[in-house]
Amino acid sequence: MEITTQPKVTAAFYAQAVASFGIGLFALGIGIYCLPVGGWIRAFLAIGLLYVVTSSFTLAKTIRDAQDAGTVVRRVDQARIDKLLNEHDPFKTPSV
Repeated sequence: MEITTQPKVTAAFYAQAVASFGIGLFALGIGIYCLPVGGWIRAFLAIGLLYVVTSSFTLAKTIRDAQDAGTVVRRVDQARIDKLLNEHDPFKTPSV
């Protein structure tokens, strides 16, 4: 049976991802705040920003869940195949 390991996320990569997300969100928020437009337009853009952020989290979670489900199915199928191969004896004579 071949055991595959999931790649581990390092602390540096995690910190970089969190920092880049925070900086990007902050910079876009400042950009919306500094636009020379009315409050209603700023509010609309801010709500659009929040919608995009929540949608991206939902998409990432959905993709992760689909990959995890595929991994579980593959592992179960591999375990079944390994069990069949271990139980199979080509030299065994059938009993009558």
